[in-house]
Amino acid sequence: MFRRREPVPFAFIAEADNFRSNVTPPPRERASAGQIAGRWLMGLTLVAGLAGSLILGMPALSQDPSPAHTQHSEASDGR
Repeated sequence: MFRRREPVPFAFIAEADNFRSNVTPPPRERASAGQIAGRWLMGLTLVAGLAGSLILGMPALSQDPSPAHTQHSEASDGR
């Protein structure tokens, strides 16, 4: 019913490491001036957004040692 399978020779995998192609890939296209400017603008926008959120968020993150306005309840006035 079940037969033993013959071992498969994997010599072609070992030979694949030694194989070198004589075909060179085509050179990469250089980015145009518009693409470079767009990348710089996108990076500048991200940095400005992070800096702006940090500057606007700093007052919320700071701890105020003496609160300017304290709340008093009417129950503590002794009425």
